[in-house]
Amino acid sequence: LLLGLSAVLTVVFQLFKAPLLYWFGASDALIGYSLDYITIYLYGTVFVQLALGLTPFITAQGDTLVSLGGVLLGAGLNLVLDPLFIFVFGLGVRGAAIATVLSQGCSAAWVLLYLGRSRRSRLRLDARAMRPSWRVLGPVLALGVSPFAMSATESAVTVVLTSGMQRYGNDLYVGTITILQSCMLLIGMPVRGLVAGTEPIISFNYGAGQYGRCREALRKLMLYSGMISVCMAAVFTFWARPIARAFTADEALVELTARAMPIFVGGVWVFWLQIVCQHVFMALGQDKISLCLALLRKVILLVPLALLLPWLTRSVVSIYWAEPIADIAASLTTTAFFFSRYNALLPPQKGDAPCQP
Repeated sequence: LLLGLSAVLTVVFQLFKAPLLYWFGASDALIGYSLDYITIYLYGTVFVQLALGLTPFITAQGDTLVSLGGVLLGAGLNLVLDPLFIFVFGLGVRGAAIATVLSQGCSAAWVLLYLGRSRRSRLRLDARAMRPSWRVLGPVLALGVSPFAMSATESAVTVVLTSGMQRYGNDLYVGTITILQSCMLLIGMPVRGLVAGTEPIISFNYGAGQYGRCREALRKLMLYSGMISVCMAAVFTFWARPIARAFTADEALVELTARAMPIFVGGVWVFWLQIVCQHVFMALGQDKISLCLALLRKVILLVPLALLLPWLTRSVVSIYWAEPIADIAASLTTTAFFFSRYNALLPPQKGDAPCQP
């Protein structure tokens, strides 16, 4: 499936890359650079799919250090190769794309070698086991709909935000939204990492009927996620200017980003609740509910707000406010719904601590 999807994605995006880049906010001044990068980057799609798609089969065996090694290999190599290809070889944007593809190729090779040749792996790649079976693929695809929708709608959000910044502002505002979305990604990474590590624990114990263990894992997940998110929100709110300066040397862009940062990350204080509750629903096999909650924040709230607010106010600044409003509303709704079903999904067992929403 990963190989087939890689081929389809590469062909489709190569054919429609120019209009897609314009939808994502590229202006005439930027489209040349964007095309140079994406044309090369797309040839590395197969490496991305294999690395991301097969790494969980290593993590599921408990070999988390091996999984981490593959990620660090790609990231570290990219950091080394980027300046080499961009500045030393003078390839500019194309050099950045080449560096990224090579780094992703090394990560994919790491994963394939471990699953195909390592004696430590209890799951082995075998061509005889690659015959499609809908009995297996059906449930896999059903559970994959929710994370797919999350990623796909994230792209839709990017299109709406950048096009709005271009329409009501200019390239400077597009630059701020690019930096702010990168910051949101950095803020959410620790919590998403905790969630990714806790999901298999909750799923395994839920299947075994060990609801007390699921509750305990959930309590610890919420505690640590809350602590991390509050700290991250404070850092990005009160140190907005030095953080913005790490992304760009353009003082006008730094100043505008610093003013917008406290607004844009304003929902992070509670957004961790949305991430945790939605993913725990998925871990408990509630894929339809998880999908609906994924769509709530982005499709039902964020996209309409990002379109409606600037039209009503005729101000580009109102686009920044769409993010925290959607984050807070979705988080509170998701949390309330989760705890309304908490005892039904995870019935209390003898010795359990009482539920403390």
